[in-house]
Amino acid sequence: QVQLVESGGGLVQAGGSLRLSCAASGRTFSYYGMGWFRQARGKEREFVASINYSGGATNYADSVKGRFTISRDNAKNTVYLQMNSLKPEDTAVYYCATHSGSWASKSEYDYDYWGKGTQVTVSS
Repeated sequence: QVQLVESGGGLVQAGGSLRLSCAASGRTFSYYGMGWFRQARGKEREFVASINYSGGATNYADSVKGRFTISRDNAKNTVYLQMNSLKPEDTAVYYCATHSGSWASKSEYDYDYWGKGTQVTVSS
């Protein structure tokens, strides 16, 4: 059974940084693409970033491009989201997800497994 556990969320001032981690278990991590999504209160879940199986290809939402970096360590079965220059509008619950393909998908409909999320709050 695939399990994804996020960590690293918290409260940070605008302009600050956080690094989210997502530890995966239950299948061979290095075969599959991974993604980060977020959902702000009262809004729909949206794509943030994704990475392919090897880490050689990534995709980002326009709203985070240049500020966030997704990476993975296949030896540790972990994917990361480094978030810099945080803004109040980045406040949301952040979810890690994986799917059954190897590419860096932007579509939440591709993703089969989801973590429970970690709260990120950016104060102004």
